[in-house]
Amino acid sequence: MRRAGDMLAPLVLLAVLLAGWEIACRALAVPAYFLPPPSAVVMALVETGPRLAASAWATFWMALQALAAAGLIAAALALTVSLNATAERAVRPLAVTLQVTPVVAIAPLVLIWAGLDNADRAVVALAATVAFFPLFSGVLTGLKSADPDLERLFDLYGASPWQRLWRLRVPAAAPFALEGLRVAAGLAVIGAVVAEFVSGTGQTQGLAWRLLEAGNRLRTAELLAALTCLAVMGVALNALIGGIERAMLRRRGGNRGVR
Repeated sequence: MRRAGDMLAPLVLLAVLLAGWEIACRALAVPAYFLPPPSAVVMALVETGPRLAASAWATFWMALQALAAAGLIAAALALTVSLNATAERAVRPLAVTLQVTPVVAIAPLVLIWAGLDNADRAVVALAATVAFFPLFSGVLTGLKSADPDLERLFDLYGASPWQRLWRLRVPAAAPFALEGLRVAAGLAVIGAVVAEFVSGTGQTQGLAWRLLEAGNRLRTAELLAALTCLAVMGVALNALIGGIERAMLRRRGGNRGVR
């Protein structure tokens, strides 16, 4: 019952905001190119639905590829440097530097490396760059968050570094890694869209291209329809990651109960 109430509240708020938007546009006679009413956006969604769906899938697929690549690289690097404090001190500043460097600044270079005929590869690489740091930071923080009492127990039994890593620190890192994955999922979508904007070739035919196309033609309703698809895609990806996180944590709790 409580969960239903939690879902109903944002839906009611959304309905009120959309109703206010519709009424304001009609009462004030706002030009459609400036701000179309929600009804016009819905019509644009219906009319351009197949094209937007294909573009949304292209962007979604590139974001998933970027998330997978960032996850593998970040997890492998975090596992490696967690075994050596000197390696961690050497790698962490480079990871931070990569995080604070704007993706638009390195996009032309990555596009040259990937080749103008492989814009999709450049988009995946740039989105993976954006998603890398939350995953790396989350996994590394989790690996260092193991229970000190268990650490001393492993010392008492003379556990090797690899035994300590796989049997103690990796399980302790799971919640942190999942939280980093949740943040990185949203960043991967943002990175994919920004990279599509910067590539400017239209070869990827993702949602960013639809946004540019609609904006250049002053088709604001289509632009908002594309933005709606992008928002739905981001929410769906976040919900998917949240579902995986809850399932893994329930399984982990169940395994503890069995023991």
